[in-house]
Amino acid sequence: MTNQEEVKLLGFWVSPFVRRVEWALKLKGVEFEYIEEDVFNKSPLLLQLNPVHQKVPCLVYNDNKVISESFVILEFIDEIWKQNPLLPQDPHDRAKARFWAKFAEEKVFEGAWNALCSLGEEKERAVKLTIEAMEHIEGEMKRIDYFFGGESIGYLDIIMGWMAYWLPVFEEVGPIKILDPLRFPATIAWANRFLDHHVIKDNLPPRDKMIVYFHNRREVLSSISHGWLKI
Repeated sequence: MTNQEEVKLLGFWVSPFVRRVEWALKLKGVEFEYIEEDVFNKSPLLLQLNPVHQKVPCLVYNDNKVISESFVILEFIDEIWKQNPLLPQDPHDRAKARFWAKFAEEKVFEGAWNALCSLGEEKERAVKLTIEAMEHIEGEMKRIDYFFGGESIGYLDIIMGWMAYWLPVFEEVGPIKILDPLRFPATIAWANRFLDHHVIKDNLPPRDKMIVYFHNRREVLSSISHGWLKI
């Protein structure tokens, strides 16, 4: 980072969306200031910087450029810092990466979250739909030798990285079963490689704290109307 560059990241310790941005910055070797937010009591700074969504992650570049939404931030990072590229160079490969990123977010993350926070038939339906989506992800995993970025972690690895660490926590807390090793061997192998990367394993939230946090969130969300659920 040059003397003219200043990067700040507003985040929340357990958010997989925030961790994506942290991983990307560290893979690029970009120095940044991390500011922890209380997402249940949002600071005036966050409300000022991100008045539309009022969410983290929120990246501040050189004091006056504010970027929100993890997908958008990752692409911004990749365009500003060219070293260790995250997105493929080929336009078709970039389009495919964006397609699978969107698919994984909308079908797998939302499905798993709904399964975690719902009960009865809703939970069963969410688990079923998530497993069906994971079968498509498994097909893509079988096409790679190491990472989606080749021998290095790339954009799609970062987007799907939550599956390697957060999804097993969701399964334990749920309790639900999605990542069957017999059904998804390529995904499990990729997850192990991903978590073994030094940048990733050194930048993960404590699992014991995650279990407590998501237990509490599940209790709150499973006790209210499920109209908010989206699959």
